[in-house]
Amino acid sequence: MTEIALLDGGLGQEISKRSAQTAHPLWSVKVMLDTPELVVDVQAEFIDAGARIITANTYTATPTRMQRHDLGERFEEAQELAFELAHQAIDQSSQSLESVQIAGCLPPLVASYRAEVSQDYENSLSEFQLIVEQQHKHADLFLIETMSNTTESLAALDAAMASGKPVYIGLTIDDSSPHTLRSGENLVDVVETIASKSPDGVLLNCSIPEAITEAIPALAQTGIRFGAYANGFTSIDKLAPGGTVDVLEARQDLTPDAYTKHVEQWISEGATIVGGCCEVGPAHIKHIADRLISSGHTLTHLG
Repeated sequence: MTEIALLDGGLGQEISKRSAQTAHPLWSVKVMLDTPELVVDVQAEFIDAGARIITANTYTATPTRMQRHDLGERFEEAQELAFELAHQAIDQSSQSLESVQIAGCLPPLVASYRAEVSQDYENSLSEFQLIVEQQHKHADLFLIETMSNTTESLAALDAAMASGKPVYIGLTIDDSSPHTLRSGENLVDVVETIASKSPDGVLLNCSIPEAITEAIPALAQTGIRFGAYANGFTSIDKLAPGGTVDVLEARQDLTPDAYTKHVEQWISEGATIVGGCCEVGPAHIKHIADRLISSGHTLTHLG
């Protein structure tokens, strides 16, 4: 059968759900700065559930976001702490350091899902380079996540690929129009542009699984390794730039078994990288891991 790289689930959302703090625009990064042990516990659970790649908890730790919320001076601290805690999580888990990879995270710099507030290429590149500079000595690979438009995608790719580490990029598509990014750009056109940069893999992420299932054949045409990890929100429409994720509602029908069936469909289309995004927790990842192993697949690393 196939070797499958199993990512973790929705780290930030899981941390925020377990925190006693009031929701904050910096989401799990604010929780991490105040109660770092919570991050360790969640990441260790994902590892024990079967994830072989965990992503550093830096999704909202971009200079733009941290400065907007008066924490800009803690940018380097947050970046360093995220990797320190990831290592602690591996130590706390049942797995060895050699069996788990830590991915650096390059997220949307200004806001998730909202392509219209993204910066231009040069400013995006400069900011991504700052993040890569902080992460490259710790990361086994880079995971560019939730890209909603071509310009920010290319800036992230150029910054990450200069590190010499493996680079994977995740695109977020319109839930109601799966053949377009949230920017309205045609998915096939964007994927072709990205493929010309020769990343190590292209994924769809943080869209509903039904939309990803419809769109994933477009990735198979690139000849590049591909995959997907969906979210479990009913809709992302209420989340405004600088807003808090507590305005979003989780689906009640996306059980671990229901989500795993979507994952199996993606694998049948040729996907070899799977996992979960927001509202996909350790129970989902465990169900996926158990199903993959029982089906004869092998869980493996990226790179």
